[in-house]
Amino acid sequence: MASDQTNLPPGRAPRSTVSRRSDVGPTAALAWETILDLGEGPEPLHARLGAAVRVAVLSGRVPPGAALPPSRVLAETLGVSRWVVTEAYGQLVAEGFLESRTGSGTRVPLAAGTAPPSRSAVHGPAEPRRRAGRLEPLGGPAGSPTAAGAGTPAPPSGTGGAPAPRARFDLAPGVPDLRHVPRTAWVRALREALAVAPDADLAAPDPAGHPATRAALAAYLARARHVRAGAGDVVVTHGADDAMRRIASALHRAGHRALLVEDPSWSRLRETAAAAGLTPVPVPVDEDGIDVDALLAASRRTGARAALVTPAHQFPTGSALSPGRREALVRWARDVDGVLVEDDYDAEFRYDRRPVAAVQGLAPDRVMLLGSLSKTMSPGFGLGWAVLPPGWLGKVVDRGGAGPSTVDQLTLTRFLVSGAYERHLRASRGRFRRRREALVAALGSALPGSNVTGIAAGMHAVVELPPGVVASDVVREAALREVNVAAIERYRATAAPAREGERDRLVVGYGNLADARVEEAVARLAAAVRAARP
Repeated sequence: MASDQTNLPPGRAPRSTVSRRSDVGPTAALAWETILDLGEGPEPLHARLGAAVRVAVLSGRVPPGAALPPSRVLAETLGVSRWVVTEAYGQLVAEGFLESRTGSGTRVPLAAGTAPPSRSAVHGPAEPRRRAGRLEPLGGPAGSPTAAGAGTPAPPSGTGGAPAPRARFDLAPGVPDLRHVPRTAWVRALREALAVAPDADLAAPDPAGHPATRAALAAYLARARHVRAGAGDVVVTHGADDAMRRIASALHRAGHRALLVEDPSWSRLRETAAAAGLTPVPVPVDEDGIDVDALLAASRRTGARAALVTPAHQFPTGSALSPGRREALVRWARDVDGVLVEDDYDAEFRYDRRPVAAVQGLAPDRVMLLGSLSKTMSPGFGLGWAVLPPGWLGKVVDRGGAGPSTVDQLTLTRFLVSGAYERHLRASRGRFRRRREALVAALGSALPGSNVTGIAAGMHAVVELPPGVVASDVVREAALREVNVAAIERYRATAAPAREGERDRLVVGYGNLADARVEEAVARLAAAVRAARP
């Protein structure tokens, strides 16, 4: 949507790269989002883009004779509208700074520029160098900060400290498409919310959240996730981590000492529960979600009466909880007088069918539902929610802590009631579905011995490696090729040995991977797999 494409802050464009070789000729490997600095100022975007192209050509970063990306591709890469690019190109062609020929695209004239192009500008980044029979990472020898950071998936939001450096080809899971954060729509919601907010709304916030925000969330969750709850059952939080911290503390105060968790699963929520005094009890996961028979056995063995589950799209295996297991899970919670903590991870992004309803709708008296904007928009918003069973609100509300900003809550309220959030989700689903299809097709071509598992949903895929290939070796080789990817073992709660005949698997994220980089990212990953073969 056009509103998604033009939402740039008055500064830099989002990170991305154009790599369509047939489109851009000798500059196929150039990272246009870093070459074209749109700068700051009152000038319109097309004028700033034109100025950035002039600077790039005159400095030699774009060599004479080089083809510029097609307007559609560059618009997608920079996160602007296509009109911005075509207007800038048209002005530069009119000035004679660029030339446009039918069948040849838009190019820099051979006489343009004042500095000779460097080899890297024409041919792109060099291949990893070999020294003493081993590959050396781009930017430094093994062990350098570049090498160490390139293959390290970024930590979950809320873990504290500086984030790990992200590789040029980011296949790490858990990051949404930061190029399409709906900045303009959010700012519009902020202005509209503040314009009508009574003075009293700007006083000290309610620890449970602003009443209008709680009502808007309850209404949205009812129509989108079939949640059965009123505004009084909703707590506004800083995100899923914050909601889990509050719930785990409440469970501990209520006498719980263990929490059944999926294995493998996102480690951050397990760690949050453990910090509150709950011992995580791992339960295996298969293609139908958490193994309920194993969960019942673990519950009898440990006395655990609470379980943390991701029914809509299990992370990282990509499975969905089957209908029979949903009912069995709810039946167990009733039988043991227990509770289910439902992490609604990736629930909005299903591509083969409509998203399945939340388990909360089956048992609103037994299920605590967690959600946030961190995967649908960005962790930077720091907003989430928890839907609680009757009797739990007073135990979970953090009376002594500070909730999210009231202004942010009022903005979220307006964002929800105006329909802007659901419009953003529809556009995101289309982008992610097309990107997943491109990724799966590229993997099938470049890695015919691999297999993509899990349902068509979310922002990651699980790739089964060829027999004998060790995932950790692939992660290391991929880092040398500027590719950030994770082995599924990274998310295991136990060091259980692989089953006989089971292949190693990678968790391949595509949320923040530019469409133009999919093929090259997969090609580099395939090279890493070949290098890791025994």
